[in-house]
Amino acid sequence: MRMFGRTSAAAALAAAAALTLLVPTGSQAAGTDTLPYSGSTGVGVHNAYDKAKYPYFADALDSGAALLELDVWTNALGGAKFRVSHSNPFGNDNNCENAANASQLRVKPVNQGLDGCFADIKAWSDAHPGHAPVLLKVEMKDGFNDKGGLGPDEFDALVGGKLGNALYRPADLVGGHGTLDAAALAGAWPTRAALAGKFLVDLIPGTVEESNPFDSLWTDKEYATRLRNLAAAGTLSQATAFPAVHGAAAADPRTSRYPDATLRPWFVFFDGDAAAYVDGGIDTAWYDNRHYIVVMTDVNKVAPAIDGTHPTEAEAKAKAAQVAARHGSLVTADWYALPSVLSSVYPRG
Repeated sequence: MRMFGRTSAAAALAAAAALTLLVPTGSQAAGTDTLPYSGSTGVGVHNAYDKAKYPYFADALDSGAALLELDVWTNALGGAKFRVSHSNPFGNDNNCENAANASQLRVKPVNQGLDGCFADIKAWSDAHPGHAPVLLKVEMKDGFNDKGGLGPDEFDALVGGKLGNALYRPADLVGGHGTLDAAALAGAWPTRAALAGKFLVDLIPGTVEESNPFDSLWTDKEYATRLRNLAAAGTLSQATAFPAVHGAAAADPRTSRYPDATLRPWFVFFDGDAAAYVDGGIDTAWYDNRHYIVVMTDVNKVAPAIDGTHPTEAEAKAKAAQVAARHGSLVTADWYALPSVLSSVYPRG
C-alpha cells in the first residue's frame, strides 16, 4: 500500500481502520448534498432489525441505507414496553443490543426492546458524526396501546429521550408555517447537508392493526391527532415522528382517508407499493411538486421486475434510478447485501 510508505502490513491495516472511523458510513453522495431532503431519492431496507439480514442493528446502519424499518408491538400481553419483532407479538426478536456507547455495539445480547434499538442508533450516530440522514420507518404492527401505557406520548418520550439532538422533529420542519403541509408547500425542507447526522422517524399503521375490526383509531390518525393538539397547545416540539398516509392512491388520498379535515395538514409522508405508484397510473409528480415525502416499497416489483433480495448491483441501481425519476423519495427492498446500492442517492424527478 504505497500511501503508507514502508510501514508494515499490520500497521497499514491499523491506519486504514482508523481512517474508516473518520469517514462516516453512508456519507453524502457526491453532488446531492445541496439538494433539499424532499428533492432526493434514497434506498432503504425492509425490516432491518432482522438478524438474518444483519447480525446487529449497527450493521444495518453501517450499510449506508437511507431508510431502516422497525416493526413494533404494544399489546398488553407482552407487558408495558414497546417490543420489536416481525411475528412474535409478545416478545422481542431482533438485532438490537441497547448499547450505551459505540464500544458496546456488536458485543451485547440482542433481542432488546424499542428503547434498545434507539440506544444503538444513538451510539452509532455519536461514533459517525456527519452521517447521511436516515429515515427510521416504524410499523406499529398492532397500533398504539394508550390505555396500556404505550401511546403516542410514551413513544415520543422514548424516541426523544434516546435520540436527543440527533432527531429531526416535525416542529423543525413546521417552523413558523403553522402545519406540516404549509411548511412542505413552502419548500421548508432543509438540504441533505443540513440534515447530516440526523434521523427522521415516520409511522405507519401495522398489518395487524389494519385487519382488526375492533380498531377504529389507527396509528396514522392517532398520531396526526397528537400533532394537531400539540401544535394548538404550543408544544409541538414534544413530537418526534411524522405520520404517513399508508397505501398508494390517486389524487390526494388524505381527502377520503381523513374525514376530519383538521388532520390532513399533518400528513406530508406517504407510503405505499412502488408498483402501484409507478405502474398504476398515479400522478407521482403531484407529490414531488408539493415537496411531500413518498416511501415506495417493494421497488423490485416495478416493471420490469428484478430480484427482491439478490439482484446485481447494476440492476438494483438502475431500478432505484428508474423510480427516482418517477418521484419516489425513499425506495425499499431487501437489498441488504448491496451497501453500494443502499448508500446511493439520486436527484428526485
